[in-house]
Amino acid sequence: MSEERRPPAERRLATDTARPPERLSHVTLRVRSLERSIPWYVQLLACEVLFRSEKLAFLGYDREHHRIALVERPDAKSPPRGAVGMDHVAFAYGSIADLLQTYKRLRDAGVAPVWCVNHGTTTSLYYADPDGNQVELQVDNFRSEAEMKAFMASPAFARNPIGVEVDAAELLRRYERGDSLVSLVRPRI
Repeated sequence: MSEERRPPAERRLATDTARPPERLSHVTLRVRSLERSIPWYVQLLACEVLFRSEKLAFLGYDREHHRIALVERPDAKSPPRGAVGMDHVAFAYGSIADLLQTYKRLRDAGVAPVWCVNHGTTTSLYYADPDGNQVELQVDNFRSEAEMKAFMASPAFARNPIGVEVDAAELLRRYERGDSLVSLVRPRI
């Protein structure tokens, strides 16, 4: 009879503490056409095609192996509006300047957001891909996690957790005019 080997103490894993993931790695989307979807995502996210086959593409913009996977399903049916499922995927920018530069670049290329909103926690521009999948480009409105959490615990946020619509063109005008960065993103809930 063989002796059972005990793992070293550092290899004994406790189950009394939950461990969240380190990061969101990627999102996989079903699309009807890679030919239409790949250029759209490359333009939107300023990313590159890391792999492409007949029915699959991996796109990335950083050290991650891919951030978006596109799977071609030409006969896929769209879910009914309001159906259960993922609503959108969001990508965060480091500054309002980066978000507005992206808005201006896309606007000049004829790509317009379908919804622009100050959620309080973020200023967000939503775009719809060729199949209607929603992509949010956002910037955090608070400088610290503590400020963000305090706002989310406030009565103002409780009254309106969705936020207020904003005019991206007006935000761009105000940014280029030199308005304060805080005034551009201050929650107006």
